[in-house]
Amino acid sequence: MKNNTPIAVTSRSFSAHPILRAELLARYSDVRFNDQGASLSGDGLVNFARGRRKLLTALEKLDEHIFAALPELEVVSKYGVGTDMIDMAAMARHGVRLGWTGGVNRRSVTELVVAFMIALLRHVPLAQLEIRDGIWKNRKGRQISERTVGIIGCGHIGKDLTPILRALGCTVLAHDILDFPDFYAAHQVEPVGLEGLLRRADIVTLHVPLDDSTWNMLSAERLALMKPEAVLINAARGGLVDEGALKAMLMDGRLAGAAFDVFAEEPPHDLELLRLPNFLATPHIGGSAEEAILAMGRAAIEGLDTNAVPVAG
Repeated sequence: MKNNTPIAVTSRSFSAHPILRAELLARYSDVRFNDQGASLSGDGLVNFARGRRKLLTALEKLDEHIFAALPELEVVSKYGVGTDMIDMAAMARHGVRLGWTGGVNRRSVTELVVAFMIALLRHVPLAQLEIRDGIWKNRKGRQISERTVGIIGCGHIGKDLTPILRALGCTVLAHDILDFPDFYAAHQVEPVGLEGLLRRADIVTLHVPLDDSTWNMLSAERLALMKPEAVLINAARGGLVDEGALKAMLMDGRLAGAAFDVFAEEPPHDLELLRLPNFLATPHIGGSAEEAILAMGRAAIEGLDTNAVPVAG
């Protein structure tokens, strides 16, 4: 028998996905989908969600205003792995439970990151620009094999990425606020401090959440520690890197290349950065493999009920 609890799905992509939509409707009879494809925020989000006891959200910002305006709200289930758009303290104050499963898109992100690494080392962005302009130039690149890769944040994605890098013959350094001695030993990973990682790595890849402790963690001063021949990858969250300092380093040769799937402001407006020949950008597609979308959507459906838990304020 279907559950008649009133649900609202704010996510445009979930609402438009026929499989996820059908699977949610198989469980719940009273579902309000975002069929207009509206970008919901503030009072618009409140009006859409009013009277609903459970929300399934994606990138919508949920703050004190939202929670205060929706006293009937009991559960928010997150479609996707990031929670930086949810004010957890406000959520706790209003007694709203969270449905969230970490790591369900890890292989999708891992594969994009490996693609970024190889593309930068082989000068794919520059070669593509040149050949489109009729320039046929055989540029010498580097193999990923035997490179030293520094992973900042060894959670779900860092742990998924590590054995792939090791299979490719990479030396792996890891920096995390937590220690994973068994994992490090099993995969021959060297735990290091952040500054040491930046100085030693040929490839630096970010895999941390965005919060007060990680905002601008790769500041201009820390970026300056990287080797000129190194490359930087951010497929985690925008706001982790000083993008202005990064652009200056890419332009004057103090950093060989960078690839970003996420930006402090999305979509990004710094066209000068986006058009650099040694910069590769994608529009937040790390978790957008069909397999990952289904996994995240199904986890969000479970989070409406069985996996919802109280949050700490």
